[in-house]
Amino acid sequence: MDSYADWLRARDDEELRALLSARPELITPVPADLTALSARAAAPASVARALDRLDRFALAVLETVLASSPPVSRRAVVDAVTADTDAAPEDVDAALALLRTHGLVWDGESGGLRGAPGLRQSLPHPAGLGPPAAELFATYPTERLVALITDLEGAEPRGFPDAARLIERLTARLADPADLIEDAGPQARAALEQLAWGPPVGRVAEARRAVRVATAETPIERLLARGLLAATDDRTVTLPREVALHLRGGRLLRDVTARPPAADPPAPRSPELVVRTAAGQALTAVRMVEDLLEQWGVEPPPVLRSGGLGVRDLRAAAARLDVPEWQAAVLVETAYAAGLLARSSGVDGEWLPTRAYDLWRLRETAERWTELAAAWLRTDRVAGLAGERDERDRVINALGEEPVRGAAPQIRQAALRELADAGGPLDADAVRARLAWRQPRRRGALRDRLAGWTLREAELLGFTGFGALAPYARDLLDGRDAAAVAAALAAHLPAPVDQVLIQADLTAVAPGPLVPELARELALAADVESTGGATVYRFTAASIRRALDAGRTAGELTELLTRHSATPLPQPLTYLIEDVARRHGHVRVGSMASYVRSDDPAVLDELLADRRAAALPLHRLAPTVLASRLGSAQLLEALRGLGLAPVAESPEGGVVVTRPDAHRAETPPAPAPATPSADGHDPAMIAAAVRALRAGDLAARQGAAVGPAGVPPADPPRGPSMATVQELRQAVERGARVWIGYLDQQGRASSRIVEPVRVDGGFLTGYDATRAAVQRFALHRITGVAEVDTPNHEN
Repeated sequence: MDSYADWLRARDDEELRALLSARPELITPVPADLTALSARAAAPASVARALDRLDRFALAVLETVLASSPPVSRRAVVDAVTADTDAAPEDVDAALALLRTHGLVWDGESGGLRGAPGLRQSLPHPAGLGPPAAELFATYPTERLVALITDLEGAEPRGFPDAARLIERLTARLADPADLIEDAGPQARAALEQLAWGPPVGRVAEARRAVRVATAETPIERLLARGLLAATDDRTVTLPREVALHLRGGRLLRDVTARPPAADPPAPRSPELVVRTAAGQALTAVRMVEDLLEQWGVEPPPVLRSGGLGVRDLRAAAARLDVPEWQAAVLVETAYAAGLLARSSGVDGEWLPTRAYDLWRLRETAERWTELAAAWLRTDRVAGLAGERDERDRVINALGEEPVRGAAPQIRQAALRELADAGGPLDADAVRARLAWRQPRRRGALRDRLAGWTLREAELLGFTGFGALAPYARDLLDGRDAAAVAAALAAHLPAPVDQVLIQADLTAVAPGPLVPELARELALAADVESTGGATVYRFTAASIRRALDAGRTAGELTELLTRHSATPLPQPLTYLIEDVARRHGHVRVGSMASYVRSDDPAVLDELLADRRAAALPLHRLAPTVLASRLGSAQLLEALRGLGLAPVAESPEGGVVVTRPDAHRAETPPAPAPATPSADGHDPAMIAAAVRALRAGDLAARQGAAVGPAGVPPADPPRGPSMATVQELRQAVERGARVWIGYLDQQGRASSRIVEPVRVDGGFLTGYDATRAAVQRFALHRITGVAEVDTPNHEN
């Protein structure tokens, strides 16, 4: 094996599948053969993505390989890493195996380890070390090398100066530079110390200027004159590797551990207490989302002209829920991500619950939480940014375009996985430190802030209790079925109750979460007064009128409350219902602009005599009809302000039933699937890609294209479109090989032998044996399908 491509070619199918699983971007799209795969694997963008997936220890092992002269033996790498870290030899072997799996380290022909092509561009200074002195001084002119040797050895070299011999003598002199560093002075040594652990380059003016030991004045000039720094261009100096290793005391690595940083031992908490606390908060989060969307269904906040939710509306939502503004932003953004909230389609849009919200509200509490939690995990919206200012000093609004960050889902899930791996609570600093170890190349201010926001949002939504991840949240994080997650949560939630304690002071106490029907009716007929372990509702004249406005009758309200009350219905409540119902609808409002009608003329006489009604104004049209210039909605509110209980009337004279939840927005489409990532390709797709690579490599070596693979001589199959799609889906499930008829853009039919992998988005993806490649076929161009014998997949 004298090349990286040959090394890839020598891998078996299982090893190639592991490589493509670790680096799925290599088969997007599938390369023609293994030579093309090796070129793509060495591309700077691909190498950078592979390096981003490595933890701090694996990266240190890779840097050790690169910092050594290739090829380097496994024993040398193990000795170097174990000498400078807390790693055991088996830790180094595991890291080397991981690097081989990712195709970042390969075995050369002599058996030594080599770094993959393209690594030098992505890691120009492995382990923070610069190039050896021989490489740095190779660009120096001969006269400059003569001056360096003369100053370092005290005598000018004899004979005809040879650049290679001069560099060799200079390299030998720098192998033990202690006296040179001492002679340069403490300020010069301090400059070297700043470069010792990397990066080994610095910027100075006129770096290539000729300086001698006798004439050097500044610390940098003294270092240049002694060869302790090498000028690589007019403004850059580099520390030779030999000098850096001397300053490090021979160490290659610093502050590297084989495992993530350990956190302080957490305070002991009962697992049962953790899960009960988290489940209780999950119940609260679901209730708050429902309360807020119920309110917005009646009084929707407007959409800002620039998009998003206004600061005042967010503040009002926080006041209604009695939570800080950041918590209100999290709940609003989560509801939006779950498709429960959307903007209306009008010109002056409003934020409204969607039709999907009505279905969501009918589900059990655990199922509702699972839907919200899954949306929060996958959303790229960052609620923590709401209220801050962007680079143009403009306020970032919740539900706007500004809080979108593409890396948010990955960072959010990575932070929660640290809690899962720790098996207990971790504070934000500990999570940040562990994330920095897991992916040191992806560090940044956004990741650190997102890690902190993730912990507090996870606590708000019921993922954690006392800082520890709840078991049902871990199941959701691991991708378990939503029904199983909901069942795990439901086991820790209080059972819904269908009984309340109605008291003589016109309050009702719900001792736990209510069944959906009772919760809906009680929220309509009463106002929430306080929440907590139990919810307290208060009945008022306005709340009873609200229920009557929604079409309920006094008898229905009394029967409902009697059926669900654990105690006899108190007389004060029955009197309140009867009193409001008796006055309800005696006065009716219509449009002329608007009118007031009553079957009792004395009621209208009383209204006209009321001084408070002078601002309406009202004019009698008939003994039982008054007219007004106000709109019907304004007139309704004004009359209610006078203590009346009017109802709206249709032009035909019927009562218009108004429902407070009548406003709904259309449910937004489901979010598009994410870009393929580490788990973006299923095993069948990877197996098909390996087959295509093998076939393409074979064709390239034989110098000919692969011809049709046993296409039947008959005409291409034909069949109904729906039946064709169903047969393709069944072929995917069985792993069967099929014969399809396919129309090209000119409408010509051809036969293809395909091993289907996936049917989605209007396309069939699979291994095309007639082209020896992975192809995508538009479903509407497939004329029919027939099954053929399944071949032997071994190569």
